[in-house]
Amino acid sequence: MSERVIQGRRGGLISLGAADALWVGLTGESAVPTAAAAFTCSPADARAGYVLLGVRVVAAVKAGGGQWDVAEAEVRRAAAELNAVEVDHRDLVRIGPFRGVLKQERDEGTLLRWRRRIAREMQEPSYPGRTAQDDGDRLPHLAGIDWRRMLVEQTQGREAGSWWLPRPVVRVLDAAEHAERQWLQTVRQPSQAVTEPPSSHRQAQAADGPETTSADGSATTLRLYNGELQGQLYSVLSRKPGISGKVAGWICAVCRAAPAAVLDHCHEHGYVRAPVCHSCNTQERPDHLYSNDVRVAGHYTRLFDTDAADWLVHWHRCSGCRARTTLPLPHLAAWTAHIACRPLRPTHRAIRGSRGRKPCGVLRVSWTGSQNTPRSCLLTVTVDFCPSGEHRLLARVPYREAVEQFRTWLAETAPAVAAVAGPDRLDGLPARSRPVIADTSGEGLALF
Repeated sequence: MSERVIQGRRGGLISLGAADALWVGLTGESAVPTAAAAFTCSPADARAGYVLLGVRVVAAVKAGGGQWDVAEAEVRRAAAELNAVEVDHRDLVRIGPFRGVLKQERDEGTLLRWRRRIAREMQEPSYPGRTAQDDGDRLPHLAGIDWRRMLVEQTQGREAGSWWLPRPVVRVLDAAEHAERQWLQTVRQPSQAVTEPPSSHRQAQAADGPETTSADGSATTLRLYNGELQGQLYSVLSRKPGISGKVAGWICAVCRAAPAAVLDHCHEHGYVRAPVCHSCNTQERPDHLYSNDVRVAGHYTRLFDTDAADWLVHWHRCSGCRARTTLPLPHLAAWTAHIACRPLRPTHRAIRGSRGRKPCGVLRVSWTGSQNTPRSCLLTVTVDFCPSGEHRLLARVPYREAVEQFRTWLAETAPAVAAVAGPDRLDGLPARSRPVIADTSGEGLALF
């Protein structure tokens, strides 16, 4: 198919229509569904000088007769990168809606800002008599990805639903947004572009981090985070001019696979942890946050089991948590339910002829008091949605006991993290941690 669509190419360039066909042909078996008109339908606009395709910025060239062309090789590279993405449809990230109105920014131009675009599209009221011509104004794709086929909408009774996308897709869109921002910065300020010569292309990628594409087609390398912001208060650092641009220059300190987008910080002590991508910034949040308890869902398996070492290092980048060898109260509560109370969780026989047994219901942990009054703080672990309705309360664990259990588990699970923690590093820490005040609106989830 690819040989057919590139007929009549000039110097490796193909028309936008041919690029559309090539993109669909190359990504037909990709785990991420792609759009049929990635180059010719909104929000793609070749007149801006480029088209976003997955995580790659593909330059557009104006040929004779006012026709826009793109490099065939760049389309193939973008397709190969997207085909390598693996998708777990059970691992979802909430992308909205969040409190507040999403406003159109003055300088938005062609910038992806995919969360805002999806929010505007989903919040647009549908009306009777909508025609096919009206649908032409709707947002069909983002960076060549057919996001509608991946979007999951969950409803909560009479309340408005929430929107979710698979985590790998969120990371691809975040990387695309970052690549576009870097491209535009390079075009506007060519003298400040940081590029790597072709000879050092592979060495730079291995030594520093993943690449984004710059205006001249060369690669821009992200920096690894090495604790440059350690010990700084988020309330002070977040107000400094240019901090967002500095954050965008790092690779995510947790997954080390996507560009950083935000500064994650400990809401209990106020210290900056590290720059992270949007996906990792949402991963530690619970499925539902109540006034004083959290629901412990399946994604905690990754936080406390498969990827525990990475997350423990990240959480203990906070000076307060590291000095006290503990976690913020909501994290500690989730750990207590998922790890310390694991032997107490009952199981039920799997239904419909499946073999084995499955854990009962969904864990939920609540607390009375706070970390500021450890003697009176009590964690209560319960089971929601028990199939038989017989299981409710699993355990009541005093806060101090939970802390001691966590310290023992930390020393066994991540000895390197435990070795640098301890009570001798309390200098400069606030005398009292912040009170735990939950934000139940869903925007930011202040405890996390």
